[in-house]
Amino acid sequence: MLELRAVEIFAEVATLRSFSKAARELGISQPVVSETVRALEATLGEQLIDRTKRPLELTPAGKLVLDAGRDLLDRALRLEDSVRHLKNKVVGTVRIAAIYSVGLLQMGAYVRQFERLYPDAALELRYLHPETVVTSITDEIADLGIVSFASRRPDITCIPWQEQEIALIVYSGHRLANRTKVRAREIDGESLVTYTPQLQVRTELDRWLKQARVNVEISHEFDNIENIKRAVEIGSGIALLPLPTVRRELEIGSLKAITLEDVRWVRPLGIIHKKNRQLTTAVRKFLDLLHQNPDTFLFGNSVQTGHSLQTTSGIVPAVAVPNSSGRPLAGSSAIAAQPEVLPMPDPPQERIVVQSTIPP
Repeated sequence: MLELRAVEIFAEVATLRSFSKAARELGISQPVVSETVRALEATLGEQLIDRTKRPLELTPAGKLVLDAGRDLLDRALRLEDSVRHLKNKVVGTVRIAAIYSVGLLQMGAYVRQFERLYPDAALELRYLHPETVVTSITDEIADLGIVSFASRRPDITCIPWQEQEIALIVYSGHRLANRTKVRAREIDGESLVTYTPQLQVRTELDRWLKQARVNVEISHEFDNIENIKRAVEIGSGIALLPLPTVRRELEIGSLKAITLEDVRWVRPLGIIHKKNRQLTTAVRKFLDLLHQNPDTFLFGNSVQTGHSLQTTSGIVPAVAVPNSSGRPLAGSSAIAAQPEVLPMPDPPQERIVVQSTIPP
């Protein structure tokens, strides 16, 4: 008789193509992972993994077991979810993969509210390269992904979430630092710190600049916003970035944001999940929460208002959410319909797992 735990461990090894990575992901020792997979192979009478290859490769039997095993695990999860739902309990883990620039400063209010409302559920957040976010969804490593400029794919559903205004970002000593507005042509000839050409956001920026007949000199290229900001802070050039991603730097004064008055450039953020995959109650609850107004969330004795929430652990900014028609609103503080504010239970234990692969 197959054990679900053995199938789960095998699926993790098969997905990550590594015994050691699977052990870290599952929080168990590598010998336990190896022995469990060997026992599963013995039960089935078939070798499932070719251990002579690096990274590991699945045998034909292994591919069959992985596909059937994922379906089995999904059915078991939905069964447990249905039973728990009878008792009005939201349990299970919500696995979220987000691009680097959608960090805890933006997600913090939603994470705290989810944990407050559903203390028996858990959240896992990973910050990844855009392509890895998509792969995490297709490989069912994550339940929800947050990406920008989502591409149309037949196997993925994308739900519009935010439209973030693109602003001109400069360091405090720049010639335009004291301006509040500029026309796009005024940055002609400037040195630009921007994204690597492989990213879709770079393709969009290049197209926008061409349409505005603005020529810039590319001084540095990075695959994440954090490095772009650091380069601008030391005077390596200007940048064109979504306003919510520089809120902290604006507060401490290390960067200045200037409105582009004659163009409307926005970065659309979308929530993606695998098409035709039934979402658990916990995942649906978090998805619903992302479409609520974070300004009404209660944390302890604090109420989030305006652009930020002041708590004992710092400032959590508000973000834009779609309006009642489902169309996202521009900016960083546009608000959707008011959600119901529920009575606040005792603070739950910290259940969030945060991982990041941002390069140094």
